[in-house]
Formats: sequence, structure tokens, C-alpha cells
Amino acid sequence: MDLRRALHFVFKVGDRTKTATFYRDVLGMKILRHEEFEEGCKATCNGPYDGKWSKTMVGFGPEDDHFVAELTYNYGVGEYQLGNDFLGLTLQSSQAVSNAKRLGWPLTEVGEALYLTQAPGGYPFYLVDKEQPPSDPVQKVCLGVSDFQRSTRYWTTLLGMKVMEKNEEKKTVLMGFADTQCKLELHDNGGTVDHGTAFGRIAFSCPREQLHDLEALMKKENQKILTPLVNLDTPGKTTVEVVILSDPDGHEICFVGDEAFRELSKVDPEGKELGGGLRYDPLRLSA
Repeated sequence: MDLRRALHFVFKVGDRTKTATFYRDVLGMKILRHEEFEEGCKATCNGPYDGKWSKTMVGFGPEDDHFVAELTYNYGVGEYQLGNDFLGLTLQSSQAVSNAKRLGWPLTEVGEALYLTQAPGGYPFYLVDKEQPPSDPVQKVCLGVSDFQRSTRYWTTLLGMKVMEKNEEKKTVLMGFADTQCKLELHDNGGTVDHGTAFGRIAFSCPREQLHDLEALMKKENQKILTPLVNLDTPGKTTVEVVILSDPDGHEICFVGDEAFRELSKVDPEGKELGGGLRYDPLRLSA
């Protein structure tokens, strides 16, 4: 299972101008690549929407060794209702804290050297006010669950994650595929998990040969498969194989074949120019 990697979290965004300001100017992330699609995705990458859409990958470095954000924009959809499924992304960067203060972006101190802020649309982000590490600054993604023991079994027994920390009193568990990767934290909400209309999704990669076995295991265990193994095409780029799963609380989980995804996810050499604003900026396009 060490060959499996945490890749990205999918955020539905309604305001690309404010979104660009947050991820680039506050957090300090870079645009890695941008793709436009004329119709809905076979694997519902853009949620239950059928129209024209785009996705912009942003992060502190290439997806080969960084956990990044996939910003999905559905043309004509200006806002989404958030639920209690996505509870936050934590990253370490004193520069991001400084940027937020300088730009007047709302910050709330919630612990020692820890600040809570929100991305446009209301997504919570936690900023650790310490020097940004040379490795990936993104530390963990936290998801709400209704029964953390049941969810722990799912993510460890079926998906192969290792438990790093567990707090029975707070009903939280931190796990991952490797110590060097972004971790997943599950927090018991004490009730039903509501996904709102934003339908977040977390993505991982695994060797292509494991996709069939993973799908077969889910069928054997009577677990929900949202999209059976399918080929996904990106205009002008590599075709990848994916299977979309659903955990006991309906969290969407994408597994993609690693070999093809490494080719697909290469940083666009024009990424900086695409995000520069004057000639063409995918995040700042109007709807």
C-alpha cells in the first residue's frame, strides 16, 4: 500500500476571482495546470452537473510530491451549499498568515500558532504560523464521519491506510499511506454527514494494476462504487483510468492509475503565464 499516494481534494468554486486571490495571494500556491471541458465528466468529476466546466490545479509544487487543490468551476453555478463533510485543510506557512494579515483576509486565532480562515465559498483552512517546510506544506485534510470506528475500519482494512494517531476521547483518527504524505483525519460529527451541494472528493493514486483488485474488493465487501473502473479523457492529454468509491458516510474517493496520472499531472510549462492575469487567466474568467 506504500505505493498509493494522496493527490488532491476537489473544491467546487463559484467565484473564480476571489478564489484566485485566496489560493495565490494568501496561501501562496501556484497554478499547476488548467483544463476546460465542454460537457460533464463520465466520473462526475464536476459533481452532478452536465454542462461546461473547468478545473484548475493549484499547489505549492508538482502533484508528484505535493498534495494540491483541484478547483472545479461549473459555468453558470455561482455558489454551493456546504455541509459538514469537509472540516478543513491544514498547512504550515507563516508566509500565508502574513499574507492574510497584509491583505485583510479574515483570520481567527484558534490555538498556539494556529489560525482558522476560509476560502471563498466557506471552506475552512487552518494555517500553522511556522516557517514553510522545504517539503509539502500541506499537512492534512479533515473529514467528518458519523461513526469513526466504522470509518477507520473502512479506510484501513479496505483502502490500506495506516493509523498514525487515534484519540478515543475526541473521536478522531489520523492516518495516511506514508509519513511523508498529506494525512487524512477523520472526526466524528456525532450525527449524519451532510454533503450539501458541493460534493467534495479526495483523490489518491495507486499502480494501475491495483485498480481492478480494488474494485473487486469493494464488490466483495458490498461497498458502494459510484463509478466503476472507467477511462477518462482530457483534451490533448493522457487518458487515465479511475474508479470512484463512496465510504460509509458518502465521501467520494477517487483512485486513479498512477503511471498515466503522472503523465497527465505534469506541470504546464505555461502555468505561470496562464495565471499571470493579462493574457489569459483561467481563474479570473467571467462566467
